[in-house]
Parts: sequence; structure tokens; C-alpha cells
Amino acid sequence: MDKDTLIQFKQVSFTYEEAPKPAVQNVTLDVRRGEFLAVLGHNGSGKSTLAKLCNAILIPTGGQVLVEGIDTADEDNVYEIRRRVGMVFQNPDNQIVATIVEDDVAFGPENLGLPPAEIRTRVDEALRSVGMYDYRLFEPHKLSGGQKQRVAVAGVIAMRTDCILFDESTAMIDPQGRREVLETAQRLNREAGVTVVWITHFMEEAVSADRVVVMDRGAVAADGTPAEVFADAALLSRTGLEAPHAAQLADAVRAGGVPIEGGALSPQACADALFAAAQKAGVV
Repeated sequence: MDKDTLIQFKQVSFTYEEAPKPAVQNVTLDVRRGEFLAVLGHNGSGKSTLAKLCNAILIPTGGQVLVEGIDTADEDNVYEIRRRVGMVFQNPDNQIVATIVEDDVAFGPENLGLPPAEIRTRVDEALRSVGMYDYRLFEPHKLSGGQKQRVAVAGVIAMRTDCILFDESTAMIDPQGRREVLETAQRLNREAGVTVVWITHFMEEAVSADRVVVMDRGAVAADGTPAEVFADAALLSRTGLEAPHAAQLADAVRAGGVPIEGGALSPQACADALFAAAQKAGVV
């Protein structure tokens, strides 16, 4: 296993009990250390199953998943795997276990048997890293959806895992909360070197990823940069996905005869491309 590979899928399949066909089938895929990997796909494409296979919540029914060389199928390795790969679920209410924010963040480190002083340090650092330190004595049920999700992220950070899986973690929160959680994940990746696997059906959330994997009918349909994936109209059509709104706007403007350069995947990139085209045309 390459030292730059954190998680490795080797011809992995998984079938749920009583299911007529595999949710994931014959997937071979590497998650690289330090990358921000976005996994896209419509409902039922296998992306959430893929996430749960990464940290032994699910065990392959075929093939092998390795985390830093450790086989997830070995029950004796589950503890070590989850110390390396943490997960933030779709609904934060399913992940918060305590009645006070700082107690919830301390739950994982306490289960590691760490001394109280170390736990205190980890909790404070984790809450500061997600911008929730001032809420440490709040009751979680009084927080917004985005704030709850950031508390859930802090709980994983306090475990000091090498990788954090975000399994559609913005699906149940408002747009402001979505931005808060995504920006937190991006900052952890950029500043702390945490490997991020971001499972989503929001195309806009994938545009700044290092790499995009598209799942379709349990298999990997595409693996490339955001620009490569979103430029493939046939792929998007075949997998039931759409390009980000900014890219759709840029395409519409091009169709109208304005020569916009570049992919223009984000609103800022689209605005910059429009401005550059206007300058070239002498409009501004």
C-alpha cells in the first residue's frame, strides 16, 4: 500500500440483507492522504454505503478495504480504524449524546481513556477550530442545525483522526449552516492537513474539491478534477446529475455568443469570467 494512500478499496462489493442487488460492486479506489475528495451521486447510487465502508460501519461482502494497511474486516481492528477515520452523519441529532456542548465533544476522548487535562485541551482546541468555543456550556438542543453539525465535527476533531467522512452532513440544514460546515471542513483540510471525504448531492459543494468521484448504480462512473467531471455533459446526463449553477449560467452566456473562458464552476469564477469577457469586448 502506497504511503500516500490512506484508504484503499480493492474490488469491493457490499450487499444489504434481503437486497436484490449490491449497493456497491467491484469498486477499486484510493483515498489519498491530505486530499479533499468529493463523492457525488443520485439517491441510491452507493455513495453513503461507500462512506460507511471506509471506517468499518459496514464490512465488505466482497473484496477488501484497507485503512493505512489495516483490514476493516478484522473485528480486532475496528477500534484502531475508527481512531484514524471519523464520521459526521447526516443528522447531527443522531450524533450528539450529551446535554452540554463541551461534554459531548469530550465523549470520544474520554472513551480513549485520556487524562482529564488532555481531554480539556482537546475539547477547547476542537471547539475553537469550528468556531463554537463560546457555546461550550450551551445545551445542544438550543443550537441551530449548522451549529449542531459543527459540534458533531468538533467531537470527531477531538479524537484527532487522520480522516473525516462527511456523509451528506449538510443535507438537513439551511443554506447558512451548509456554508458553515463546508467552510469548517475546507479549513481543517487546508490548515490541519486532515483528509476529507465529502459525500454530497449538492454539486456546488464539490467545485472546490481536489478530486471528484461520481457513483452510479454502485460503481465508480468517473474520477477526476471538478473541471474534468463537470465538463463531461454525457456523464452528467447518464448519472442524473447537473453541472453547478454557475457553470450552467456560463454555458448559457456562451450559447448567447459571449466567449467566456474557463470552467466557471463557482459564482466567483463565473463573475470573473464575465468581467474578463466584458473587458475584452471593451464594455468596461
